[in-house]
Amino acid sequence: MPRPPRHTISAILAIAFLATPLASGTAQAAAQTMLLRDAVASLPTGTESRDGYERSSFRHWIDADRDGCNARNEVLIEEAVTPPEVGSRCTLVGGQWHSYYDDITVEQASELDVDHVVPLAEAWDSGAHAWSPAQRQAYANDLSDPGHLVAVTARSNRQKADQDPGTWLPIEPVRCRYIGEWTAIKLRWELTVDNAEKDTLTSLAAECPNEPIEIPPLP
Repeated sequence: MPRPPRHTISAILAIAFLATPLASGTAQAAAQTMLLRDAVASLPTGTESRDGYERSSFRHWIDADRDGCNARNEVLIEEAVTPPEVGSRCTLVGGQWHSYYDDITVEQASELDVDHVVPLAEAWDSGAHAWSPAQRQAYANDLSDPGHLVAVTARSNRQKADQDPGTWLPIEPVRCRYIGEWTAIKLRWELTVDNAEKDTLTSLAAECPNEPIEIPPLP
């Protein structure tokens, strides 16, 4: 039987998420499209604080559709350039992936991390500390936006850690893609940026093509 796409799996999270709307407002009803520079300019600024943060506050990786594959493996299956064989308990054998952060081809799933483009700690700092556990779970396992979770080399992910674009960026040829995804996620989840983060995004966006970015509705 064909595997359901990531956005179908994410729909299963919608009931729990929509039962607890974001503290700052209601969820977006439809996708929005904005030019990159306008999107960056519209990012709300705020003071960030990591007080009380624990990674365990964001429950992940869950198996939302109970097919045996958790959210991490769903991303690996979806993003594979050459599909792996999916075995018992969602064991992945073979396959090939492209890590866009560092332009490296990977042939072992164990050498990959699935990265939250906007890290969990960064999300906490910029608004998720006020969310319910269900909202944080939805964020940590969001498969509905292909830019939210990405399969990248473990090395690049660990170099990035929980840094924002003010202190870490992927290789130069893909920085426009990265800041577009970062900005869309922040707007989509109604997360703030600090002043240094916004200054960096503004400077980078000025050097990128001012192309439309899509901000999908929340799951």
